[in-house]
Amino acid sequence: MTRQIPASELPMQGNGAIYHLNLRPEELADNVILVGDPGRVPVISGMFDTVEVCKQNRELITHTGTYKTKRISVISTGMGTDNIDIVLTELDALANVDLATRTVKEEHRTLNLVRIGTSGALVSDIECGSFLTSAYGLGIDGMLRYYDTGDLICEDVVEAFVRHTDWNDKLPYPYCTPASSELLTRIAHDMIKGITISAPGFFGPQGRFVRAKLKYPELNQKIETFSYDGLPITNMEMECSAICGLGGLLGHRPLTVCLIIANRVTGKFLDDYHGRMEELCRTVLERI
Repeated sequence: MTRQIPASELPMQGNGAIYHLNLRPEELADNVILVGDPGRVPVISGMFDTVEVCKQNRELITHTGTYKTKRISVISTGMGTDNIDIVLTELDALANVDLATRTVKEEHRTLNLVRIGTSGALVSDIECGSFLTSAYGLGIDGMLRYYDTGDLICEDVVEAFVRHTDWNDKLPYPYCTPASSELLTRIAHDMIKGITISAPGFFGPQGRFVRAKLKYPELNQKIETFSYDGLPITNMEMECSAICGLGGLLGHRPLTVCLIIANRVTGKFLDDYHGRMEELCRTVLERI
């Protein structure tokens, strides 16, 4: 029997659009650029040749148009893996669920999901202003552990990481999943590659001490010295692991590329990075 997804599990708006993204299936392109900052959406769509869709609900803004004949949607997700859980689930539903009957379509539609963001490097010789891609997303937020992932999680990487860091069992158990090899080759072939950690916050979970005392102040030093199969942990941010994890689980092609605007080891910070960010956005548009 075909499963019908209840309205409570996949809510819709009264106009037939999916609940959070406020989009209809025909308004979504196969090529999707994900950005955390809503202000980055018009910057990227400003490079389009045409714009056909402009939608917004809360911090979630979508512009769909064409760039050199390629149809592309650029969507703001906000910050954090919890937001990615919402956005990717709804994007997949737009692509692979018949919203009228609330049943999964027989033919799978695959999306290219490319996050463009900013990040802080955890390797001293990665310079601010560098373009970096995530071969793996390593989540310390626990989000993907709520799903039946089969053999998607690279448990060998996780176990090596847990041993190296003496991972505390009071923290969410890590997970690690790969990026799309196809998009790595096509979009990020000339970028720095490494393992990216996604944390469930910007300050304490990333080892930043302002006033609230850290419970595990030694964690970042352990993270910085970990590598697997020649790949170091190059950077830390807040979305990559969920995009790799859910994107792969749902049969899409996920990739994260970041502009490095800070180096956590040297303490350097790139004050004016907007020109370099526009260059990264243009690079992705050319290659997606």
